[in-house]
Order: sequence, then C-alpha cells, then structure tokens
Amino acid sequence: MIYQFSEILASVHEFILPFTRIAALFSVAPVLSSPFLQLRIKVAIASILTIFMIPLLKETQAIELFSANGFIQVGIQILIGLLMGFILRLVFSALTIAGENIAVTMGLGFAQITDPVNGVTVPIVSQFLSISATLLFLAFNGHLALIEMLFDSFTYLPIGYSFDFQSALWGVVSWGTKMFSGALMVAIPAITALLVANSALALMTRAAPQLNVFSVGFPITIILGLVVIALTLPSMAVVFQNLLKTAFEQMPFAK
Repeated sequence: MIYQFSEILASVHEFILPFTRIAALFSVAPVLSSPFLQLRIKVAIASILTIFMIPLLKETQAIELFSANGFIQVGIQILIGLLMGFILRLVFSALTIAGENIAVTMGLGFAQITDPVNGVTVPIVSQFLSISATLLFLAFNGHLALIEMLFDSFTYLPIGYSFDFQSALWGVVSWGTKMFSGALMVAIPAITALLVANSALALMTRAAPQLNVFSVGFPITIILGLVVIALTLPSMAVVFQNLLKTAFEQMPFAK
C-alpha cells in the first residue's frame, strides 16, 4: 500500500499538535518530569498516548503546521500543557515549603541535602515530605487522573480553537495562594508544638540560668518535631488529597 506524500504530511500534522501539549505537560508535571525517568521513555510514553488519543479527538480545524498559524498553535499547545503541569507542581511545592518551616523551627534547618528531582538544596524534612507526596500521588492514582485530565483537555480545549489565556493565567496565579495555605495546614501542628516546647525551655532557662539550653533544647525540639511529624502524617495525606482535588478542578479547561 503506497501512501501519498500529502497523506503522510497530514498524519504528521495530526500527530504533532497533540504531542506538543502532552510533551509540555510531561516536562513539568510531578513524577513524570523526574530526571530519573529517561528522556527516551518520556518521549515514548507521550507518543503512545498521542497515538491512542488521536482517534478520540473531536473534529479540529485544518491547520498548516509550517505556517504562521501553525507555529502559533504549537505555542498554544505548549502553554496549555505547561499550565496544567505547573498547577500540579504547586501542590508538591506546598509540602516542600511546609517542610522548610518545620525544619527551621525544630532546629534542622542546617541539615540540607540536594533534591535530585528539583535540582535544589532543601532541608531534610522537606525532602522527606516530598518523597511522601510522591508516594501519596501514586497511591491516590494521581498518575491515572493526570492522564484522564489530559484526555479531557482535548475535549474542552480542542486544537485550533480559541483559548482565554488571560483568565487561565490569572486563575493559576490566584490559585498559587492555596500553596501557602496548604503548607500552613501541614506545618501548623508541628510549629505549634515546637513553639510551646521553646516557650517552656525559655521559662526553664529563666528559672535556672545555669541550665545549658543549647545542650538540652536541641535534642528536645528535634525529637518532639519528629514525633509530631509522625503523628500528623495521616492528616497531611488528607490535606494533600484535597490540594490535588482542587488542583485538577483549577485546570484551564475545568468547567
């Protein structure tokens, strides 16, 4: 069976635009953007999803890829994918911020390690919460919800149709405030307990000036902080699940 060049070119055009949206999402989405996942595997997964997705796409406008409109549409698909991945990335950043606040309060702010996923140096508590968030994301089938959300995006935001970027970008910016509120909800039990412990140590130092607060206070705050983190892990899972739910609802195409 011999294919005409025009048919091959049309198939390439039909493949490239949805592939750019999926690849852009994979470049920033949590877990999928991990450097531990080889680039060839990411490209293979994105290509397979695109192949399965093409028959399910609605009728799209005929777009000449190598034209001004074609380049604009490629940029639009990349922006949509980046927005969806960035919203989910904010959920993981909430736990990272919570871990930084807890680590500083309990005296482990100096214990810095390199986060291989984000490529930055973070306190060890933040790394622990980041790993916990990844495991919770997989346990809650977040990766499956992410793929389903990706399929839905082509239903509500078909290729070649208009997209209100201003409201979508403003929605992402306004939703970013939930990252800080979510971090506060995760960190406030540990911060409150450590604040009470530090206040008690201050009263003890006032009553007994000969007491070496540094040799006594650091072990107490560190042990208390670890105990509180262990006790609040179930509530952290609930907060993380609620953040994930609101993140999927905040997607640019959500109705």
